[in-house]
Amino acid sequence: MLLSSLRTTLFYGCRNVTKGFQHSPRSPQPRQWLVKRGQSTITVEAGASSARVAATVPSVATNRIVGRWLIGCSGLVVGAIVLGGVTRLTESGLSMVDWHLVREMKPPQGQLEWEAEFSKYQQFPEFKIMNHDMTLPEFKFIFYMEWGHRMWGRLVGLAYILPTVYFWKKGYFTRSMKGRVLGLCGFVFFQGLLGWYMVKSGLEEKPESHDIPRVSQYRLSAHLGSALLLYSASLWTGLTLLLPIHKVAETKNLTQLRRFAKGTGGIVFLTALSGAFVAGLDAGLVYNSFPKMGERWIPDDVLAFSPTLKNFFENPTTVQFDHRILAISSLTAITGLFLLSKRMLLPRRAKIAINLLTAMAYGQVALGISTLLLYVPTPLAAIHQSGSVALLSLAIWVLAELRKMPK
Repeated sequence: MLLSSLRTTLFYGCRNVTKGFQHSPRSPQPRQWLVKRGQSTITVEAGASSARVAATVPSVATNRIVGRWLIGCSGLVVGAIVLGGVTRLTESGLSMVDWHLVREMKPPQGQLEWEAEFSKYQQFPEFKIMNHDMTLPEFKFIFYMEWGHRMWGRLVGLAYILPTVYFWKKGYFTRSMKGRVLGLCGFVFFQGLLGWYMVKSGLEEKPESHDIPRVSQYRLSAHLGSALLLYSASLWTGLTLLLPIHKVAETKNLTQLRRFAKGTGGIVFLTALSGAFVAGLDAGLVYNSFPKMGERWIPDDVLAFSPTLKNFFENPTTVQFDHRILAISSLTAITGLFLLSKRMLLPRRAKIAINLLTAMAYGQVALGISTLLLYVPTPLAAIHQSGSVALLSLAIWVLAELRKMPK
């Protein structure tokens, strides 16, 4: 009897509990709960994936990092240009008579190694014609000058290539920036090859020539020109990433000023490039007077070579005359840019850039005249060459400040 009552109670209790679960509005079906949980998981995972993608997309912060890196690289290129100019002025560029990417990174260590290196140098025209009485300590000086220039070039290469790999993996580059950066890295490699190609021209025997051994002015200008292009491209790209575009009204006067600034920058670049021909031909030593060249405004031997075109690249008189004309043209154009800017309402940074460009132009002309009148002393000539890069830098800054708002 007792067992029968207990069985009946348990049966009806389980039925009531089951009905309670079926009709309770607060308790979701097990299947529905699993579906909702799956949807929530997918949403969370999608959000995390989107956050990861967003972290790799270039932003203002990543652009600032890339811009500072490119500005730093351009500074290293300036160091290479200045060091190369000093190497040229001290006539040290032909002291290393071979080229090895890794092996030459370690200079000679002991007396025997230095004597072996010196004996290699003695087999080439510069020693035989100019430095036949050179001692080993004197050779060490010119060797270290060229070695330092080459090592600096390798530092420039690493400064471009290693961060490029890192930033690429981190996703800091846009599609267009990837193309620019690859072009800059390729240009660095090309610049190194061009440097050795230039040095080789000074190591060749030239029995028909009675001139002192020197590198080809064509290859020297190509080497300097490519360095200036690398520097200009790096500086321009870095500035455009770091400096916000000014929101100014597009007027006819502003458009004309922008075009005039581009032309002025082109003249400044050509003037700096023409300095390579002056250095390559030692043209700074032919007429050491100003404003006239000797007793005349235009010397008699300005077109002495035939054909006529040859004078502009191989006649030291013509090369110096051209450099003077380009320098005066640069100064005139920059002065005109300054006067035009005074008539317009420009952003503060743009006005500062134009003012500094104008001041540097007059200082650079004064340096050039002093270098000429003092027969090209090495320290002053090195400062003058550095001044040309500073002037080009300011011209690029002006262009970056005046650039147009993208549509």
